[in-house]
Amino acid sequence: MVAPSPTPSPVLLAVGETMAMLAPSDGGGVVDAATFLVDAGGAESNVAAHAAALGMTARWASRLGRDALGDRVLRQVSARGVDTTGVVRDARHPTGLYIKDPGRGVRYYRAGSAASHLAPTDADSLALDDVDVLHVSGITAALSASARAFLDVAITRARAVGVAVSFDVNHRAALWPAAEAGAVLAALAARADVVFVGRDEAETLWATPTDGDVRALLPAVAELVVKDGDVGATVFESERRTFVPALRVEVLDAVGAGDAFAGGYLAARARGLDASARLAAGHERAALTLRTYGDSIHDTAALPTPHLDRTSA
Repeated sequence: MVAPSPTPSPVLLAVGETMAMLAPSDGGGVVDAATFLVDAGGAESNVAAHAAALGMTARWASRLGRDALGDRVLRQVSARGVDTTGVVRDARHPTGLYIKDPGRGVRYYRAGSAASHLAPTDADSLALDDVDVLHVSGITAALSASARAFLDVAITRARAVGVAVSFDVNHRAALWPAAEAGAVLAALAARADVVFVGRDEAETLWATPTDGDVRALLPAVAELVVKDGDVGATVFESERRTFVPALRVEVLDAVGAGDAFAGGYLAARARGLDASARLAAGHERAALTLRTYGDSIHDTAALPTPHLDRTSA
């Protein structure tokens, strides 16, 4: 008797810029650090890495420079279990770089990067045949006019073939002001099936101080997830509202926690788990990242079991 073929795992395709990230390995300042961590950091590839660690088939597509930093980013993202065959190497434009200086913020060197030259032709090349979820973020819309056009075409193509669209608002004030970003990001969110947004960033962008106000702005989004820092997160589905408090953790570095939350949530969603379990999985994954100095983590942990004692993502 022939054994049945294993059921393929759901496929997530994440698209957007990933840069090389430099940070003091001891958590101190850049000026006095003796050693540094060189890692790959990008919102969309982070989500893919977390989803891969939780059992999804995860792919990442973007542009990287044909340079040493690009080689390193590609190797590191691949090592996290993410398929990078959709990444285009650009010989004319460099891989972006950002530097974390704990206590002093983050400095980006991404102007003119390879990913800022993403264009609609790149979106036309995305392989979507077996993809279940396309994950994108508002960062791409901020990189350049051509990258914004890329995002528009990618979403349009996904919706046309029945691929669910996951959108993380991810407003980056260093890239564009709220007055410019607000309308663009709201329009993109309205086209998605799953939307992730921080309550505070929503208030900055759209003058929506409560999660209910965010829902009123985006009433048609099938799954609207509003994160409220160390308070918790709420998902709105049709008329249903589900809140799960965050985990209590010692925070070493908050960068990347939102991506981890999205990866955990989407992996739980792919398994058909209910709203509370999806939010709990997001909090669990975010808590792991909050306890590290990098943007992502490198493990193959099983999908977490929801806990009752929470505060963090």
